[in-house]
Amino acid sequence: MKTLRSIAFIGLMAGALFSCNKNNYNTQPNTNATDEAADLVTASISANSQGSLNGFSDMTLSSETKIKIDSVCGTVWTDSVNRSIPFTTTGSYGYSYKANYTYALNCTNGVFNHSSTSTSTYSGSVRNAILSSTFTGSSNITISGLGVSYPAYIINGNYTRSGSFQSQTDTSYHGTHTISLTLTNVTLTKPLEVLQSGGSASFTITGNMPSKGGAFSSTGSIVFNGGYNATLTVNGIVYSINLQTGTKIKK
Repeated sequence: MKTLRSIAFIGLMAGALFSCNKNNYNTQPNTNATDEAADLVTASISANSQGSLNGFSDMTLSSETKIKIDSVCGTVWTDSVNRSIPFTTTGSYGYSYKANYTYALNCTNGVFNHSSTSTSTYSGSVRNAILSSTFTGSSNITISGLGVSYPAYIINGNYTRSGSFQSQTDTSYHGTHTISLTLTNVTLTKPLEVLQSGGSASFTITGNMPSKGGAFSSTGSIVFNGGYNATLTVNGIVYSINLQTGTKIKK
């Protein structure tokens, strides 16, 4: 189990970021929503918002535990998690998260090759003094490096997250979003699953903020720099992000 920390969403920049009146609904893509897209992508990965890092930790640990018991070629099993900190008064911190996982041990020429293919479906909600968010999603990843003779897990595959979000401090900052991540060689060293440098991800994000310019659509990339540090690029704008706290700094 992991303790979720508050999602640190940077406050929105005022009118200069948006050319349209906040009361107008714009059905065209809102290319001015880059900072908001960066916040949402960062939250979809970060440990403190039950992002993809938490799911990958669940799946690698479950796979490692299973092969200590049964590493027969083609073994299939399921697992689930359910963790939460109760929501109390309005504006207080809390979260809930549920996920179901399915695993299959992979083989080469009929022999277990120390990898598994893992799928998940999940749902959750998060609230703190800054933001409330509800989300669902799924993933389909391959985990390589299973077994005590391998020093790290290597993750490749896809992760999606969709949902709604609402600022606790700015009532006009709310909407919906969908994020799709493609992960390449994301590496977690054993046993503490520390992120190593060299892995990357590409992503697309679409959504709608009715009071902040309407529909938006962005693409970008993430380069993992080791530890909880990564470089996020959205629409050509570069940010340094912390995948533990969910914060970002524009370079």
